[in-house]
Amino acid sequence: MCLGIPGRVLETWRDHEILMGKVDFDGVTKRVCLEHVQEVTPGDYVLVHVGFALSQIDEIEAQRVFAFLAGMEQLEELEVPSLDERPGSEPVR
Repeated sequence: MCLGIPGRVLETWRDHEILMGKVDFDGVTKRVCLEHVQEVTPGDYVLVHVGFALSQIDEIEAQRVFAFLAGMEQLEELEVPSLDERPGSEPVR
């Protein structure tokens, strides 16, 4: 089963011509490829699967999906901390 996790974009930057971002998943931040949703800005919500944002969603939908996944105990992968640093990259917004 493919599982998309909602998260809020905190910041964006270009890394070797690819739009990347720091995304918050209820307190856990991850580095995510935003190339498929280039119109997002910090504060927007995206649906992420294996490190790629696949679509932009609104905050209400993000909260509903996150609550559903938490209830189904499907958020274990978010418990592993990730690096917030992104060497060699420049902020976009």
